[in-house]
Amino acid sequence: MKLALFDCDGTLVDSGGLIHEVMARTFEAFDLERPAISATKGIIGLTLDIAIARLLGRDHVDDQALAMTAHYKAIFSGVRGEAGFQELLFPGIAQMMQALSGRDELLIGAVTGKSRRGLTHIAETHGFDRMFFVSRTADDCPSKPHPAMVTECCSEAGIDPSDTVVIGDAIYDMQMAKAAGAAAIGVAWGYASVPDLVEAGADYIARTPTDIIEWMEHYHA
Repeated sequence: MKLALFDCDGTLVDSGGLIHEVMARTFEAFDLERPAISATKGIIGLTLDIAIARLLGRDHVDDQALAMTAHYKAIFSGVRGEAGFQELLFPGIAQMMQALSGRDELLIGAVTGKSRRGLTHIAETHGFDRMFFVSRTADDCPSKPHPAMVTECCSEAGIDPSDTVVIGDAIYDMQMAKAAGAAAIGVAWGYASVPDLVEAGADYIARTPTDIIEWMEHYHA
């Protein structure tokens, strides 16, 4: 048996626009300048409080970062409900997930900086809830790139990290996979650059979701 663990934001769903808008409104609510979208995309994947502290230029989560985190969470679903800010699947993701979920020798899971509530919304919206055998979120584990999300999923599934692959678009996903002893696939359609993914330890770069299906076929050969 093998285990494939998917990141969510920037890998399965294109949520960059939504995350940036919520982040920008949060900064404005605290009389701070809106961050550049490139800065916001650079922290996607981290747990929210750490991401906000990073955008504030701080190396630890202080009271202001905690207050901003609470505000972000309070306004998130409202912004998501506005036109143009839905978390849509990237092209080809639905077909890829359908193909992979049909394999008897493969279990699928999710490892995400989203909250448990956020992952549940995505999973139910797109029909992934029946596909995810295991999952870990920001509510369950330390922030990426700490390996706990991967190692805990492996333990729950009864599959060794050496038989596990992490698929993600962030350098934190690649670093987390390597720290856990798992393989790492970087996706080219997300928020980090391909060179950065390679430098962070990606074993393979998927240019399209079909590439992931083909890599898995080789992986199981």
